[in-house]
Amino acid sequence: MAAASGTGDEVPTDGVPAEDLRTGEIPTDLTPHPADAIYADGPDTAELTIAEAELEAESAAASDSSTSHASEGAGSDAPDPEQAAEPDEVIRQPADVEPDTTEDESGHARRVGPEGATRPLSTNGAHPSPKAALVYNPIKVDAATLRDTVTRLAANAGWSEPLFYETTVDDLGDDVTRQALEEGVDAVLVAGGDGTVRAVSEAMSGTGVPLAIVPSGTGNLLARNLKLPLTEPDAMVRAVFDGDTLAMDIGWTELARPDGTTAEHAFVVMGGIGLDAAMIANTNPQLKKTVGWVAYVDGAARSLPKAKPFRVVYELPGHRLHSSRVQSVLFANCGKLPAGLDLIPEASIADGALDIVIFQPKGLFGWLFVWRRVAWDNSFLRRFRAGRRVLSLRTKDNAVVYSRGAGIELATHEARPVQLDGDEFGEALSVKTRVEPSALVVVVPKGHTTDGL
Repeated sequence: MAAASGTGDEVPTDGVPAEDLRTGEIPTDLTPHPADAIYADGPDTAELTIAEAELEAESAAASDSSTSHASEGAGSDAPDPEQAAEPDEVIRQPADVEPDTTEDESGHARRVGPEGATRPLSTNGAHPSPKAALVYNPIKVDAATLRDTVTRLAANAGWSEPLFYETTVDDLGDDVTRQALEEGVDAVLVAGGDGTVRAVSEAMSGTGVPLAIVPSGTGNLLARNLKLPLTEPDAMVRAVFDGDTLAMDIGWTELARPDGTTAEHAFVVMGGIGLDAAMIANTNPQLKKTVGWVAYVDGAARSLPKAKPFRVVYELPGHRLHSSRVQSVLFANCGKLPAGLDLIPEASIADGALDIVIFQPKGLFGWLFVWRRVAWDNSFLRRFRAGRRVLSLRTKDNAVVYSRGAGIELATHEARPVQLDGDEFGEALSVKTRVEPSALVVVVPKGHTTDGL
């Protein structure tokens, strides 16, 4: 057994039982340590008393002798004892002595190194107070209110003062999130649009650090698919400190550009190549800020008249190669869209797979079939037993083709626009997607229902 010293080092007791250490008794059945062997046959009490008397007599004689010598030396060149004893103004620290530790006014122990930098003192194994970081888009949120809320709830929960990071045009949130993770934060909150959530999730993939989504911005698609409270930001902030967590899949897409370069990005909701990406690229940014996701209708109106099918070659892992003329190919981790539309009713964020949707309508009637499948069949009829019976009797069309797998590889003859979680990502000649199961840990309110997610 060992006792802890003030420095956190373990002090060996050489087998001495704890009882003996507490009482101060020296065990008689243990061999004396070599450093203490000289005291094994020490003097008894009487001998010590005589020795003390002799020592006092010698001290008195020495004092009388020094007094006489001082008198004889008066007037000589001997230095004044009081003046000689005064120290100079420099306090020197021996080079071989460790810097001392003190506590400042706040009570936090600090250690100053030789270079003068402040270093944290060892906590002797104790875990410091947890700390959260907030990454937010200042255009999408009320920054002052949100920061005050996070600071207040963190203090109430006994957490350290949180860190705050703003996104910029050049940093959508992934770089500052990596900075927060390097600081050792225990949770990250993100507030912004779907693009901000995607960028932060990309940086946090595989870290195991919980991510809390504070709904804000235009679509909040991941928050909608997780069935989080969209109008209660305080509830999601509070969930960081007393909520539950859920491990969800995250998708990755490798894009091959026309210039020969490649780039890989993550997505948490869905990505696509073709018409859906063109609709997003043609959406008026100012209109999107004003009316939200409804602005995509404007993008669709701009894109549909020019929409032409294009040839794509694609393959799912474990399946044969396919070739088809399509309008768009989607690879999705979630299935729900704004306005209550259910693009992929069976999609799950925790099934370790991606859902693939291929749109290949033929003419105007083909688009009607697409709209019926998404807006009527998936979003309404499937909710009722009678509706599902009607669907079972309906003739199947191939305007929308669904599949599922660990990813998809596809290539086109000409570069086509690509979108990830509602943001345009330029054009690509080929796309290779994959899924990382349970790579992202998300925060949900305490007792939040996760069935069907």
